[in-house]
Amino acid sequence: MSTSPKPVKKVPIHLQSAQNRVYIKNGEIVNHDKSFKADVYIEDGTIKFVGPASEITVPGGVRIIDAAGRMILPGGIDPHTRLQCPSGDAVSIDDFYGGTKAAVAGGTTMIIDCVLPSKHESLVEAYDKWRSWADPKVCCDYALHVGITWWSKSVSEEIGILSKELGVNSLKMYMAYKGLYMLSDAELLDVLERIRSLNGVAMVHAENGDIIAKNTNRLLAEGVTGPEAHELSRQEEVEAEAVHRACVLAHQMKTPLYVTGVTSKSSAELVGRARRSGYCVFGETLASSIGRSMSNVPKSERIYYITSPPIRMSAETPRQLMKSLAYDDLQVTGSDNCTFSKKQKEVGAHDFTKIPSGVNGVEDRMSLVWEKGVHQGLLDPCRFVAVTSTNAAKIFNVYPQKGRIAVGSDADLVIWNPQATRTISKQTHHHASDFNIFEGMTVHGVPEFVLVRGRICVENETVRVAEGFGRFIPMAVRPPFVYDIIEGKVQTTERSSEHHEEHQNGNLAKKYAELDILIPPQEPISAMLAGNLPMPAEGSICSTPSVRGRVDGKRDLQESSFSISEELDKSGVRACIKVKNPPGGKSSGFW
Repeated sequence: MSTSPKPVKKVPIHLQSAQNRVYIKNGEIVNHDKSFKADVYIEDGTIKFVGPASEITVPGGVRIIDAAGRMILPGGIDPHTRLQCPSGDAVSIDDFYGGTKAAVAGGTTMIIDCVLPSKHESLVEAYDKWRSWADPKVCCDYALHVGITWWSKSVSEEIGILSKELGVNSLKMYMAYKGLYMLSDAELLDVLERIRSLNGVAMVHAENGDIIAKNTNRLLAEGVTGPEAHELSRQEEVEAEAVHRACVLAHQMKTPLYVTGVTSKSSAELVGRARRSGYCVFGETLASSIGRSMSNVPKSERIYYITSPPIRMSAETPRQLMKSLAYDDLQVTGSDNCTFSKKQKEVGAHDFTKIPSGVNGVEDRMSLVWEKGVHQGLLDPCRFVAVTSTNAAKIFNVYPQKGRIAVGSDADLVIWNPQATRTISKQTHHHASDFNIFEGMTVHGVPEFVLVRGRICVENETVRVAEGFGRFIPMAVRPPFVYDIIEGKVQTTERSSEHHEEHQNGNLAKKYAELDILIPPQEPISAMLAGNLPMPAEGSICSTPSVRGRVDGKRDLQESSFSISEELDKSGVRACIKVKNPPGGKSSGFW
């Protein structure tokens, strides 16, 4: 008996103002887990339809964008900005209007800025101050982290108010800036314990403040006062030691940890090693660190590139960090956008401790990750979406409202031309600063259209934003993506049979060979710091890549933190360095 095919029920489009309705056709949608051909219909700032054109009826009066040959991406989320930020006697010159305009111009449709209370200042009052600066100015949606710059019973109580009433689920601690923001290990433990009790996310700026203070005093006494002394005072191992210590402290308190601004290869390896040891830790690197090194910056210009932790000298570091993003040692890219003018920077020309710390990045982050990652063959487009948008949305609990193209999600979209190029320049950027640390760099990947909650804000290089259009987005506590790991529902070492089978038939070894990736040993990096192992030679890789985020979209592997490193070790591939046991013999833990 024959049956007639079931008729397709078409989605009707309501007759409203065309300003509120946009239809995007013929594009390739790329989410973090899969890509597929589909059309998108937006109404009143929300995605109402995702699917084939045959399933929707489009009446006249709707703004139609033809995205043929383009990708439709979730808007970028930059989880690390410092707009309008006080720094000593200076204030960063990208305020919440100019900074979010620059963000939107580059394809970022949400930022998370950081409230930085002064020592002994009320956290809630500082939060209110940041909201009063941001709410009238922001051009896109935003949220706030809050820094814990001192510790007392009142601070503990205010953390509860921020978490339960004010939409803040992430608190940032500082292991550097001795005498200003730095917390002792005992204070860090107390803060971590408090954050865990509230189901929040702990963030840390990881540099050893005691070492930096000692080095700074020594360098000044020796007459080494120029900008070159900045990195000499806070070398790579100074960052790595603090990253390791932060991971251990957070693990002891069973608190999820987010390490901000990882700038070195060894620190990225430590985060990856901790994750493979079962720690709930996430790592973020920055546009400045993946976009360039200091190796080819003239000495006369280095003062303008000062940030903390520093942009590293080695020309290999940007590629190493990008590989860490590829194989999931790191999960997120931010910008730490905190711009100053040349004049503001030059205040510290003869005393490096007075140079305000910070550079641009919020506008160029997306294109830099595409250029250094996708265009150079280290990331696929799905992983690009993960590290520029979705992972941040999940960690800070705004997913799937943000970070995904799906029915019901906010219409924060980017129509991306992967083949187009642009040259970064202070002449064309939207920052208030009079220099750009990526000056003259040509990048592939251009946002041709950017929609912020359905409003077309970028159209073929024309940027039209509305001051105050953005909203504050509360971030609820207990992000499932994070707390499922803490509560044992997901293991950071969880394996996928799909990947295991691919490894078994040799495809992974071929893939890594094509990317020029060495297979690492599994001895923890902390043993290197303890002096039991040589540090890897510059340019070597001591982690393995993630092949998640496949364009074919067979499975959403981004939901776990799967690592294939141990499987690879069983393959008999020669390790890149000789391994010894740490003191006391073998250890199954992070150490």
